[in-house]
Parts: sequence; structure tokens; C-alpha cells
Amino acid sequence: MTIDRHALVRRHRVRHERPDPLSPLSVGNGELCFTADITGLQTFPELHDRATARAEGRSAMPLGTQSQWGYHWTPNPERWTLADTMETYDSPRGPVQYPTRYDYHKDKAASVGDEAPGYYFWVNPQRLHLVQVGLALTTSDGRRVGLDELTQTEQELDPWTGILTSSFRCGGSPVRVTTTVHPERDVLAVRVESELLVDGRARLQLAFPHVHDTFEADADWDRPDDHSTTLRDGEHGTVFDRRLDRTRYVAVAGGLPRDRFVQTAPHTYLLDSAGADVLELALELAPAEDGRPLPDVAATEAASRRGWEAFWLSGAAVDLSGSTDPRAAELERRIVLSQYQTAVNCAGSTPSQESGLVCNSWSGTFHLEMHWWHAAHFAAWGRPELLERSFDWYDSVLDVARETARAQGFRGARWPKHVGPEGIEHPNRIGPLLVWQQPHPIHFAELIYQARGEDPAVLARYDEIVAETAEFIASFALREDDGRYHLPPPLIPAQEVYGSSDSWDPLFETAYFRWALETAQRWRERQGLGRRADWDEVAAGLVLDVSEDGCYDAVQRPPRTEYTDHPSMLAALGVVPDTGLVDAQVMRATLDRVLERWRWPSAWGWDFPVMAMCATRLGEPGLALELLLRPEVKNTYLANGHNFQVDNRLPLYLPGNGGLLMAVALLAGGWVRPDGSRVVPPAAEGWVVRAEGFPARP
Repeated sequence: MTIDRHALVRRHRVRHERPDPLSPLSVGNGELCFTADITGLQTFPELHDRATARAEGRSAMPLGTQSQWGYHWTPNPERWTLADTMETYDSPRGPVQYPTRYDYHKDKAASVGDEAPGYYFWVNPQRLHLVQVGLALTTSDGRRVGLDELTQTEQELDPWTGILTSSFRCGGSPVRVTTTVHPERDVLAVRVESELLVDGRARLQLAFPHVHDTFEADADWDRPDDHSTTLRDGEHGTVFDRRLDRTRYVAVAGGLPRDRFVQTAPHTYLLDSAGADVLELALELAPAEDGRPLPDVAATEAASRRGWEAFWLSGAAVDLSGSTDPRAAELERRIVLSQYQTAVNCAGSTPSQESGLVCNSWSGTFHLEMHWWHAAHFAAWGRPELLERSFDWYDSVLDVARETARAQGFRGARWPKHVGPEGIEHPNRIGPLLVWQQPHPIHFAELIYQARGEDPAVLARYDEIVAETAEFIASFALREDDGRYHLPPPLIPAQEVYGSSDSWDPLFETAYFRWALETAQRWRERQGLGRRADWDEVAAGLVLDVSEDGCYDAVQRPPRTEYTDHPSMLAALGVVPDTGLVDAQVMRATLDRVLERWRWPSAWGWDFPVMAMCATRLGEPGLALELLLRPEVKNTYLANGHNFQVDNRLPLYLPGNGGLLMAVALLAGGWVRPDGSRVVPPAAEGWVVRAEGFPARP
């Protein structure tokens, strides 16, 4: 290990000297995340509230306390099922049903009649806002202190330790707040130091909201009678029992008796320091008590230091400090903070939602076509265990995926597109018709296998997932009289601007399906099994056509390309490893055409890594860096390291961060050709790339 990783990471500490409504800072462990304002807590949430920001004509990023396990289902008195959302489509194989009876542009009021069940399943379940923890700051006469009354605000997030330190003056008195989350338990640890604690002018406030059943699913403070909070003395501290319809969870305040908490409003409680100038809170959030003693604040901070140091000393690292290109420091910042943010938000027990554990989008549920962008980089950077956490979730929905495939007339397992933890597809006119998520499990398994040094145990662990995925892919492809295999409608490509009834053979999906089948065959061979002749036949029959202008079109039949949304045809060489199927010269011409004609405001955060990976595999590392750093709105990286996308609706977009890391891994770590030789691109002019720890990847 030659890179000074401590220096590398700590030179990208995040510092705020004033409130920033669009760049709050988070601490977390992949399973639980707490996002704080300038006070280090959630003291002034209105500055970060999206509805308030819209009304004031600005943008904001909310302050969430969210987990991978905390969800709520709205009551369903109509007893709707997913069958109530089905529509029948014509296909070359005959009629087939998909859960598409809902237009996701419609809100609840507009979703009436036969679209009402679709809206219900589209916004259920909602990821919960578990608790809001802030400071209650008052003057000597009892008046609440406003944000504009704080002075000398300073804040620093140290990614090396995972500890957030905040300080400010209130009424002339200094206040210091330290915030962190335990790396192995969902424990939030807070320490407040101030003389204001002594006479109660500073206290901690815990408040528990409901959740809206909408796209943004923000905290709902207007329905206090629709949920309950009950306090009791537990074995290891005060237990807050939470109940929202059928949902139950607990918040346990370690070592604190119930009488230390004073209720001031429904679901709102104050905690004082009992006359001391230091107040500590270790708060565990969980589906239920597990009986273990809670670590205190000091123990949680020590565990955070150990856990984050171990994270940074594991896997790969990239140091760009020797570069002369003036953009190198910014790219290095994005690399370091993207590793931090994805570890905090995307390294948990289920796939991440696009906005992680900071705030909700799509009601807080996740998209499996985005799982690759959120988490594949963990294995590519030599931390496969972080990908395995969410990849293991696929086992829990394998039967659901099998039943979906069976109902549609296919073999194997068809993975859903947009789901909550139960794997129930969210209806809308696009999502259930996508197929580009289908090869992802094979890609995950192969990345893990390579990152673990070709460990045979990985083959045994994921063989069923790989085999069932390949079985669906092979059965989905349709052989026609031309002797070729085709990807038939109803189908919507990754570039979601084409109709479902006349889109045959999207380029990216065709290349990805073929690579996945070939990889599944290698898995069989590694285990001493014979190749499947039917899989070989399908893979060989999936081919690409060159259009009249010498480029690849996004959709091959009828051939066409729209120059908006995702330039997904470029993913056929970049995201998809080179199998010899893609003609490099034709793809280079296709990339040039994209750069000339694309409507860039329509592109998304992961599209820039798509283009960069394509350029890298074409032998153009300089162009790859240009594309990775292209100055577009949705390629903006905020002070906290998040990839910004859309004002308020999607203020952060973790697929962009994960995509950046996959692209950098390809640039700095290279890849392995099918013949076993390794390719590492040369550094572009002005760039000195010091890299270490990257495992082999296809």
C-alpha cells in the first residue's frame, strides 16, 4: 500500500461556515443514516423542507433519519391486489399481462376509477422518517431562538472517522455538537457541550412524524392522531414504542430513565442535561428491541473511528494529487466523497433508493435497474462484502420473480423494476416493461467472484440466482425466421422515450443479454458443468446491426435514435464488457454522434459515466475524463459530495455517484479481456493517476 490514504481522505473533509439548504451532511452505516443541518442535528428543518423551498423559489435537501428496514403500508380497505393493475398487451407470443394501469404523472386526487389501485401500489410502501432529533434553543425569557440568531457557525464532516463536528454561538454562548452513527448497530450518538444546557436554554428535542403517501413521501406532521408514541422504561433505557397502522418500531435512549423526557406536544419530547454542561444521547432505532445493552456515545464514536478507518484502508484507492490538470482536485473530491456517501446510503440490506437514506423519492422505494449504479462499484473497488449485503436480498424475492416469469409465459426469474422490500412491482406505464435490469444479478455475481479472487464458494453461493436469471434471458429472446434471436415487444428500452409496442432489439439490452448468457455459461464451466446448448444458440443469435450512417441506433427495429434522455446505446460497450460483438469503429462513430446531437439537459447523472466508460473501452481515456467532468446541471456535485439532479424533487442522485466510481475503476484499474490479459488505460495528458487495490473485473 503506497498511497497515504489518511491524507487522501482527510484533504476532502467537508466544511461549512454557514447554513446550506442544499448540502446538509450525513452520518450513517449503510443501514441507518442521519442527516443534519448546520447545528449537527435537525434543529432547523424548515430550511431544508422541500415544500417551503418551492414556495420560496429555491432548492433544498431534506433532513432525514432513515433506515433500510423502516417502511409503512397505507391501509388498504378496498383490498386491492396487483391483479387490479394489470393490462393486456399483444406480443409475438400472444397476449400477456403487465401491471401498468397507472400514469405516474397523476397524483392521488387524479388517480380515480381503475387507476386508483395503481396509485396505491405506486406509493406503497413508504420509507419512514424514524425520528427528528434537534436542539431546542431558547432565550432566558423562553423565546425560541431562530437560525439567523446563531453566529460563528462552523461544521466539519471527517470521512476518515465518520464523525460530524459542529459549533456555533447562541446568545454569545458557545455550543459544540458531535454526531455519529455506530458502524454495526443502528445507534445514533450525539454529544452536546454548552453552558446553555445548565439552565435549560439548550435541550435535545425528539419528535416522531407520520409519512405522506406521495412521490416525495416527506415527513407528515399534520396527522398526530393517526399514529402513536408510547414511552416506557426498558432494560437498557427509555423505549419509545412507535405504531403507524401495522408498522411497529422502537427508539431506545440508552441509559436514560423515562422521567428524563418531558412531552411538550403530540409525539414530541424534550431531554435536558439535569444541570450539567454536557448532554449525551445514544439512540438505537430498530424494528424491535433485541435485548443487548446499548453502546454509549464514547463507545459509538470509537467504533465509528475504527470502522471508517478499516473501510478506507480496504479495497482500492486513487490519488490524483500529482496531476497538473486543474480539474484533478475536483475529480478526486468527487471520488472520495462518492465512496463515503455510497457507503452511508447504499451499503445496506436492500438495494438503495435513488436518494438513499437522506430523503424519499418514489415514496422511498428502490429501482432494480439502478441497483448496478448504486452498488456494483463496491466490488469493483475491492469491497465485495458491501455489495453482498444488498445482493443477498434477491434470494428473498426469487419466488416472486419466478412467478412473474411464469405468469408471462417465460422460464426462470424475471426481476421486477421498482419495488419495496417485498418485491411487489410498482405499477406504471413504463417500469414493468423494462428489461435492462435482468442481467444485473449475473454482473453482480461475476464482480464478486473476481473481487474475491475467484473463490469457488462464490459460485456455490450465487449459482441459483445466476442460473435462474440466465434461464429467463434465454426464454425472453425470440427466434424468428431470419434465424436470429430478438428481444421483442412489449418492451421499453433503458432510454425510456420509445413506445413499448414497436421497440425491438434495443442495442444496449441486446449486448447485455448476450454477455450475461456467455457469463452464465462460464459459471457452469467453472463448476464442472457442461455448457447449455440452448443458451449458446440464443447468445449467438443476438446480434447488432449497423445503421445506414455507420452508427449504432438505440433501437434496432425499426432503427431509430432519439437524442434525449439516456444515451444508453453507448452502454453496449462500457457498462457491458467487450465480447467482440460491438465494432469499436462503429461505436466510436456512435459516440461522436451522441456528443454532437444530444440534448444535454435531458441527460441524467449516470449518463456521464456511461459515456466515460464507453470512451475508456475505446482507448480514449482523455475523452473519458472530459465526459466524466462535463459541466452540465445533472453532472453537478454539491459540497457534501452528492450528485444534484432536479430542484427539490430529486436534490441528490446516488446512481451518479456510483456510476462515477465504476467509471474511475475502469480508468484507473482497467479490466480483464476474455483471454485473461489485463488492460490498464494510460493516463491522459496532465493527469497523474496513482491507483492501487483494484481487483480484476470484466
